[in-house]
Amino acid sequence: MKTVLRTLMIAALMTFSALAQAADTSVLRPPAGSKVAIVVFEDLECPQCARIEPLLEDAVKNYKIPLVRYDFSLPQHPWSFEAHVTARYFDTKSKQLGEEYRRWVFANQNFITKMNVRGMSERFAAEHHVTLPAFVDPDGKLAAKVKDDYATGQKVGIDHTPTIYIVGESRQTPYIEVKEISQLFSTIDQMKALVKAEAPAPRPKSSSARTDKPAQ
Repeated sequence: MKTVLRTLMIAALMTFSALAQAADTSVLRPPAGSKVAIVVFEDLECPQCARIEPLLEDAVKNYKIPLVRYDFSLPQHPWSFEAHVTARYFDTKSKQLGEEYRRWVFANQNFITKMNVRGMSERFAAEHHVTLPAFVDPDGKLAAKVKDDYATGQKVGIDHTPTIYIVGESRQTPYIEVKEISQLFSTIDQMKALVKAEAPAPRPKSSSARTDKPAQ
């Protein structure tokens, strides 16, 4: 068991070190209060992003870990940026609604175009009893957040979507990229093992039992 764990740690550390030398990976950490999380840089118009979405949902449910999304709207996709801004608008109503919109877009991706993305978003809003205003981002703050996410992805070194990382509270290997989606669950298991291996051993409980000798 120790040999297997040592092999996992060496392999993960090599992957981590190679990427760290070329990029700013400081954002690849789990949210406060979480030991392990999934981080994904995604494009709402990316077909592969749509295909892997159900697997990400399964991983979140099965492992009870958070999913951290970064907007990485590729310039060659004509309606992606608008959809990401709209998702940010629904986030302002509730984080759950924003998540439902993203999943809905992925599920209906083949029916959305540059010409009807607004109408499709209105349809989603109506189905969820929310009014979509004529201007969802009048001051440009939501668009700025989408652009900030893209800039973050560039600093990390993202060049395609989806790019998925399993991140954890590991000092030696804080993140591992999921190269093949079929390895998603095994990579989560690997990170959990690394985090567990680095966790400090619990202190032994002090005994409070009395040892008085009987009176002679």
